[in-house]
Amino acid sequence: MRNRPIPGSSGLIRAMSLLGDPVLHQACEPVTEFGPPLARLVEDMYATMYAAEGVGLAANQIGVPLRVFVYDCPDDDEVRHLGHLVNPRLVEADGIAVRGPEGCLSLPGIEAGTERFDRAVVEGVTVTGEPVRVTGTGFFARCLQHECDHLEGTVYTDRLTGLRRRRALRAAGRAPWAREG
Repeated sequence: MRNRPIPGSSGLIRAMSLLGDPVLHQACEPVTEFGPPLARLVEDMYATMYAAEGVGLAANQIGVPLRVFVYDCPDDDEVRHLGHLVNPRLVEADGIAVRGPEGCLSLPGIEAGTERFDRAVVEGVTVTGEPVRVTGTGFFARCLQHECDHLEGTVYTDRLTGLRRRRALRAAGRAPWAREG
């Protein structure tokens, strides 16, 4: 997919990095420069996430190895959480561990039961450098942990073991998008 503008938005839909792309498997660099280029990146990330019908997107998923992610994700009570984090750190992940279905925009159409904590707290800053602390439970906690993993170079299939891992990787290898590149 080529980069293209999204109608009615200043954001640009960017091409998605897919499983196997080296940018997904290395830790991202901290953001050190704040300003219009970073704000544009966040706009592009929202546009790309919405176009792909996702609930979260890390910068390395569009080929930018920086510590940034965006989200528009409900929790288990259907409360919408919308925002972004720059230089995020997962500071707490606790509660019960729940195995639930998890997918990823970098593995379109592939889903596997993945264990995550039911509560997560992430700290970082906004595009303007203001400190922010985000607490999530349920599905939103899963999203926060998933996006923080991306910034460390971890894809959710890296957390799978045994049969679940083999099935997910086999499905990814057979997916149409895996054969296009």
